[in-house]
Amino acid sequence: MLPPTIPIFPLPNVVLFPNVFLPLHVFEPRYREMVEDCVRGDRIIGMMLLRPGWEKDYEGRPPVYPIGCAGVMTHSERLADGRFNIVLRGMEKFRITGEESGRSYRVARVDPVIEPSADRERETIRRERRRLESLLVPRAEGHHADLKVPSSMPDEDLVNALAQYLEFDPVEKQALLERDGLLERCRSLIELLEMKVIVARHPWGREGTH
Repeated sequence: MLPPTIPIFPLPNVVLFPNVFLPLHVFEPRYREMVEDCVRGDRIIGMMLLRPGWEKDYEGRPPVYPIGCAGVMTHSERLADGRFNIVLRGMEKFRITGEESGRSYRVARVDPVIEPSADRERETIRRERRRLESLLVPRAEGHHADLKVPSSMPDEDLVNALAQYLEFDPVEKQALLERDGLLERCRSLIELLEMKVIVARHPWGREGTH
C-alpha cells in the first residue's frame, strides 16, 4: 500500500514497471538528498517520465506524465563523493494528484492505480504470451528454436520485464505502463514488436531517394 505522498524521481528516458528491478546511479544533489531521506524512511521512490520539452526547466519542476510506478529500494550504496548506486523493485502504479513543496526534490500526492486481476483472463493471456514468445524467438523453417524465456516465469513478470528492458522509445514504454492490465499491456507489446519487425524487413529508410 502506497503512502499518500511519495518522493518522485522524474527522468527523460526511464520507465519502471511493477515487480521489475531498476539500477540507478544518483548524482544530482537534490536526488542524493532524496535517497538519504528514503534510506531513513520507507525506501519508496516514484519513478516518473518527463514530458517532451523538459530541458527548458529541468532544474525546476518540468511536466511529467500523470502515471508512474513506485519502487522500493532493495539496495543502496553511498560512494565516497556522495553519489549513490541504488536498485529499485517496482511495486505498483500510481497517479499524481498534486505536488508538495518544501523539499529540494519533488514530492507528489498520489493515488494508487489498481490494475484488473489477470486471473479471469488467464487462458487468453497464455495464448497472447505464446504469440509474444514467438516474436522474441522466430522459428527457422523446418527447425524448432528453444525459447530463451523460462516457462516457469509468471505471465505478469515476463510482460512487465519485456516492456521495461526491450529497446522501445521512452514514450512507447510509458504507453505500455498506462495500459489497463496485463492483457492490454501484452497485446500492445505484441503490436509494437510486430511493427518493428515490419519496419526492419521493409526497404524504407535503407535506400536513398533518387
